[in-house]
Parts: sequence; C-alpha cells; structure tokens
Amino acid sequence: MVTHIVCHKYTDREEANKIAPMLKALVGVVPGLISMEAGADFMGSARSYDLALVAKFETREDLAVYADHPEHVKVKEYIHTVLQNGISVDFED
Repeated sequence: MVTHIVCHKYTDREEANKIAPMLKALVGVVPGLISMEAGADFMGSARSYDLALVAKFETREDLAVYADHPEHVKVKEYIHTVLQNGISVDFED
C-alpha cells in the first residue's frame, strides 16, 4: 500500500473548500486510486496549511498513473493557479 500526503497553502484559504471536493471526485475515475481524504484546515494557525489530502494506492505504479491522469492534471492545473506553497510525503506501508 502506498500513501500520498499533500498539504497546500493557497493565496486565499477559501480555495481549500473548492479544491477538496475536486480531489475527492477523482476516486473511481483514476485507476489505482483506492481512497482520497481531503479537507480544509479549520484552525487557521500561523503554522497551518489550508488543505491536506491523504490518498491511498496499491502500488507505486498506481501513484505514477494518478500523477499523469488527465482528470488529475486538470485539478493540478487549477491548483497551481492559486497555490502559494505545498509539501508532500509518499511512503509504503
């Protein structure tokens, strides 16, 4: 099992409420994407990011398919228009 974790900071933190459903909608569309949790931060602290996502894949190859899948690319393209900063971690468990 591969876990993909991403945190984003946007130019407007309200973007997270728009982007989270876009990411969740990829389940059942992108082959190999087992699950997707995504949500907007409610703390709003100085160290908070605006959105976090946790996606699960069976294999590293499935994560690679997700990265280049046209529906995910559409979401990424939108995200990059409002993204201020992002971090990610990928691991096998």
